[in-house]
Amino acid sequence: MTALDLNSPVAVVGTGTMGQGIAQVALVAGHLVRLYDAVPGRAQEAAAAIGARLDRLVEKGRLAATDRDEARARLEAAESLTDLADCSLVVEAVVELLEAKQELFRQLEDIVGEDCLLATNTSSLSVTAVAGALRNPGRLVGLHFFNPAPVLPLVEVVSGYATDVTSATRAYETARSWGKTPVACADTPGFIVNRIARPFYAEAFAVYEAQGADPATIDAILRESGGFKMGAFELTDLIGQDVNESVTHSVWRSFFQDVRFTPSLAQRRLVESGRLGRKTGQGWYDHRDDAEPAEPHTAEPAQPPAYVVAEGDLGPASELLALIREAGIQVREDDEDHGSRLVLPGGGQLALADGQTSVEFRDVVYFDLALDYRKATRIALSASQDTSAQTMSEAIGLFQALGKDVSVIGDVPGMIVARTVARIVDLAHDAVAKGVATEEDIDTAMRLGVNYPLGPFEWCRRLGRTWACSLLDDLHERDPSGRYAPSLALYRHSYATEKREGAS
Repeated sequence: MTALDLNSPVAVVGTGTMGQGIAQVALVAGHLVRLYDAVPGRAQEAAAAIGARLDRLVEKGRLAATDRDEARARLEAAESLTDLADCSLVVEAVVELLEAKQELFRQLEDIVGEDCLLATNTSSLSVTAVAGALRNPGRLVGLHFFNPAPVLPLVEVVSGYATDVTSATRAYETARSWGKTPVACADTPGFIVNRIARPFYAEAFAVYEAQGADPATIDAILRESGGFKMGAFELTDLIGQDVNESVTHSVWRSFFQDVRFTPSLAQRRLVESGRLGRKTGQGWYDHRDDAEPAEPHTAEPAQPPAYVVAEGDLGPASELLALIREAGIQVREDDEDHGSRLVLPGGGQLALADGQTSVEFRDVVYFDLALDYRKATRIALSASQDTSAQTMSEAIGLFQALGKDVSVIGDVPGMIVARTVARIVDLAHDAVAKGVATEEDIDTAMRLGVNYPLGPFEWCRRLGRTWACSLLDDLHERDPSGRYAPSLALYRHSYATEKREGAS
């Protein structure tokens, strides 16, 4: 099954931000596009707004004036649903209420031809449930665009329980012909992106609720050490706290209140207070014009140690040994198997976050995971009240000598980046095992849909296949609620890796 022919009219029902964006995508691709909205006059207003955006694209040199004029000529405002009778594809982008979507598609089924493809842009409702109202549910598919649709390349093509393979394939190829990057996924709560992205927000909020660090510090660590484009607090302020929390609640309820998707009480209080982020002027941060920007905690300068003793290769942090040498600090090798850690001159230890707490060991400082230790500009450290002042000072001085800002956070097991990445990796393995999507499509979706620096399986290959499972095992031992218990899929994957390595 190939993509829709460009001579095939496409309709978009619902002319809010997403509806307008989807219409613009189809229009620029070359289709005749009809806009319909139940509110009189809205479709005409939307057509004018799309025309204005096309003008701006011409001004910026991104669209030829002749192409704009031809696109405008293909854009029509429909007076009623019956005006969509000859369309080959109808994309719904109305309010996120199941009953409203079902009623719309019931009406459309009596109007459009039998070969017309029906698509919902829902981000949180079940595609299967939306299609359940149809006589022929096989013709309905999810086409989940990301906002702003004309800019972001990802489209999740969601097959409901009854969606025909030909319908899903046609939708997939059409999205690709429109210049988008489609990924195929099954109808699961949150689809790919909103399912697997939950820990990015949840773990940041959990560290904050545990008073491990303030929002500005957590965000800085996620950006400057983890390589994420934005931190969880600033991103949810941009999205809107009410919108982000609504998606979290939807996924949580849809998974029968699975503890892995438990919403944040701190975010609930923020929403209840009306502090929804940028759109209200206040959220986690103060966005009012006269507000001072929030600054992350950064440690004062400290003297670096003259040397360190390397016990083991530091695993995912092994690159640090080269950086330490380049900084002029002597690295002494200890061939005995004491684990993977650095011993500082005062006798204290420095170890990569592993899901344990500093209070469990004598005089230890943990450092967080980094996407790239050479490029990272900030490193997080954590220690307990039993860690000596000398050990903490030497650890701070060491990383400052490598050109890093240092943020000291509370004694949080798994710290920030490490526990976040481990949980994302776990949910990705679980999704593949349950037939949600392929590894390749999940990596593509997370890189393009939420701009992660690496897809979960790319992270896994870089860190080693047992790393995430081991860290989550440690976290689960300290919090046996089930939130951090490794999925059976990740456990099997890690165990099989260990068996193969042991046999070789």
